[in-house]
Amino acid sequence: MDPYEEGLDSMNTGDTAWVLVSAALVLLMTPGLAFFYGGMTRAKAVLNMMMMSFGAIAVVGVLWVLYGYSMSFGTDVFAGLVGSPGEKFGLAGILSTGDDMPLAGTIPEIVFVGFQAVFAIITVALISGAIADRTKFSSWLVFAGLFATIVYFPVAHWVFDLNKDASGNGTGGWLGQGLGVIDFAGGTAVHINAGAAGLALALLLGKRKGFGKDPGHRPHNLPFVMLGAGLLWFGWFGFNAGSALGANGIAGYAWINTLAAPCAAVLGWLIIERIRDGHATSLGAASGAVAGLVAITPACTALTPVWSLVLGLLAGALCALAVGLKYRLNYDDSLDVVGVHLVGGIAGTLFIGLAADPGSPAAGQGLFYGGGLELLGKQTIGAGSVLIYSFVLSFVIGWAIKRTMGFRIPVQDEIEGIDVSEHAESAYEYGGVGVAGSFQPLHDQIQHSFNKKDPHRPGDAGSTARIQS
Repeated sequence: MDPYEEGLDSMNTGDTAWVLVSAALVLLMTPGLAFFYGGMTRAKAVLNMMMMSFGAIAVVGVLWVLYGYSMSFGTDVFAGLVGSPGEKFGLAGILSTGDDMPLAGTIPEIVFVGFQAVFAIITVALISGAIADRTKFSSWLVFAGLFATIVYFPVAHWVFDLNKDASGNGTGGWLGQGLGVIDFAGGTAVHINAGAAGLALALLLGKRKGFGKDPGHRPHNLPFVMLGAGLLWFGWFGFNAGSALGANGIAGYAWINTLAAPCAAVLGWLIIERIRDGHATSLGAASGAVAGLVAITPACTALTPVWSLVLGLLAGALCALAVGLKYRLNYDDSLDVVGVHLVGGIAGTLFIGLAADPGSPAAGQGLFYGGGLELLGKQTIGAGSVLIYSFVLSFVIGWAIKRTMGFRIPVQDEIEGIDVSEHAESAYEYGGVGVAGSFQPLHDQIQHSFNKKDPHRPGDAGSTARIQS
């Protein structure tokens, strides 16, 4: 929805309440992501993984208040590329609570500021899954700040800024307003953006020790993964339906599609698993739900619910196949940010060009509705431009950090556990002995006992057993 639509010049308390609640739901998604990602890591890396999400909240939240909102939604500086960073620095000029309160549609602009802030936060947090288990926390915080400033804030301006001047002429971003790319809630600005950045960092940092060989890289806590997926899905209703910026039929349209697509995506992912591996897994169900949510994000007001089911089924199957590419192409995207967010974001963005219903709130006309290839071409430009911009700039930022302060932890710290080396903490304590770091003395005792000759063991009584950390 266009928050600057002419004629919407009075505040609506119902719309305001809905957007405030939606903003809180979207903020909840980042702790949900911490559980989702944390459960997929090793036991000795779960705290670091969660801290990367919470670190993103802290860094991006500060920058958003200072200049992020102004860069994203301030007056356009040049050709729809970026807003003026100083115009609303520190949210100046939008803090009035009187009759002169600035509005964005039917809600106070300050509420719109908060709603968009949590989008910026989760975009940065999503990237962290691609570089789990091997990243310096301090370097991650620096990357988060630079990525938000150089990549996310400008791309948010491209896609989300639909501002108009006093004459009703567009002064916003070149993709959403200029070209007419349909991206209701962030398939390009959030998911393709984060997925491309994740790919760049995964290539830059290299593979984890034992990638593709060490079974210890399997998820350590699948209930965490399921809990995280549930929190993400719950928050996603605020993400998509909240983007209507009002308690209205458009929000309801987005809400039902946000239910339909991930339901179908779970089935699509599980079908692929069953055919390929012989089992339908809880990890697959959780990942399928997220894949469907990613795909429907740009399209939730452009498709009918039936087409949303089709998109979800396709996205679930496609992403299930895509996550295996990292082994064939030999890059280590630790938690499948590329396979789920980049591939799912592209699928949802391009599917609009095929199945957008002119009777939907987005009013796009896709190929299947007689619109030809025009809309598909616009969607392709939108997806491709964000992908290339994000990948290139993220690689450059990551390379600069690597060359200066270093980006990756030492191999020994990775083996022993990043939680202890980076945070001096352990996620799990057993009788006062943690799983990593403080676990080592117990580990040595067990190793010593196995190295002794044991007359009760069958076979070679003098053999030794190796325990991998």
